[in-house]
Amino acid sequence: MNRLLDKLSILLICMTGFAAADSFTAPVAALLVSAFASSAVQLLTGKKSAAVIIALCAAMCGVMPVFFCALPLMLYDALCEKKWWLILPSAAVLLRPEQITPMQLMITAAGVFASLIIYMRVSSLEKNVAKLTSLRDEVAEKNLRLSRQNTLLAQAQDNEIHLATLKERNRIAREIHDNVGHMLTRSLLQSGALIIMNKDEALKEPLSSLRDTLDSAMTSIRSSVHDLHDDSIALRKVVEDSLKTVSDKFTVRLDYDISQEPPGKIKMCIAGIVKEGLSNAAKHSNGDRISLILREHPGFYQLMLEDNGTSGSINENGIGLKNMTERAESAGGRISFTASEKGFRIFMSIPKQ
Repeated sequence: MNRLLDKLSILLICMTGFAAADSFTAPVAALLVSAFASSAVQLLTGKKSAAVIIALCAAMCGVMPVFFCALPLMLYDALCEKKWWLILPSAAVLLRPEQITPMQLMITAAGVFASLIIYMRVSSLEKNVAKLTSLRDEVAEKNLRLSRQNTLLAQAQDNEIHLATLKERNRIAREIHDNVGHMLTRSLLQSGALIIMNKDEALKEPLSSLRDTLDSAMTSIRSSVHDLHDDSIALRKVVEDSLKTVSDKFTVRLDYDISQEPPGKIKMCIAGIVKEGLSNAAKHSNGDRISLILREHPGFYQLMLEDNGTSGSINENGIGLKNMTERAESAGGRISFTASEKGFRIFMSIPKQ
């Protein structure tokens, strides 16, 4: 839009030069052609055809000297195209200088000077706009990078808090197991001994009730300790720690896509099968790559562990495969084993409870 307004200003100067001509038809025709050519150049900016149009208009000065009055407009277009030499053909007007009046020459010179000033102003303005745009983009990029870093920092802090919570739960479970559990076990043994040694019929029922109460408390404590222990285990950390124990001859790839911790039973099942599967791969696989995929779907969890070692038939009576099958069935899941020349694959799915 700025260039169009600048061209209109320059065109007004050119019209003054055309108006100073002795005839009427030729200047009007030259004015219309010049305006049309400049509009075409505006539409074709950056293309070779734009340069050709400017050069043709400049060459017209030798055929129709009145075109020389449009030199300021041609110069502005040539400068915008970064090809100022395109107006050099206009020098052909010197072959017929008598057809250009001194007034037209003065007006054209003033127009050329005005075109240079306008172009320099517009060029400076465009450079400043480009710098501001670049600065804005740079600031936006830095803000985006900062936002990502803040998000990663928040996630890291959340992970640290989560791990600290899990450690505290594990400590509490261990304290209950080591202290309260042992005391309840001793109390159960003492109550059993008292029941055997007791000869008073009146004390048999109270002692039996005491033993039942202690046994119920022991069961409840065990259940609580197991729940605390299961909750204190982070599945991803267990999986990553298991992968670290794999031999250096394997290149390990982990694709972990579980957003929330699975229930304790499912978590222990997945962790156990991952450890057993990695142990089998380390013992029996002659490959060099292991891929582990853990994904959470709307209705089930999915595990796929495979290596690229050449495998023969599957020994379903093997202890490792039996253990993995029992673990999967205990959590309500299904597991399958596939052996081929491309490798050995373990695939398991467990429905969400």
